[in-house]
Amino acid sequence: MSGQISKIGFVASMLSVVLSLYLYFITEDQNLGIFVGLWAPTLILATKEIEEMLKNKS
Repeated sequence: MSGQISKIGFVASMLSVVLSLYLYFITEDQNLGIFVGLWAPTLILATKEIEEMLKNKS
């Protein structure tokens, strides 16, 4: 189960990066692009914490 959570977190963070680049350069909404780009590390950290909670629960 934790392997799937890691994959989901990784994919979500990569989508965040791609979306932030799109917003920053294509729509020229630079502030929103930066905001969305900050989601990537948050998603990765949240994924790690969820994995730790599931390990401790078992």
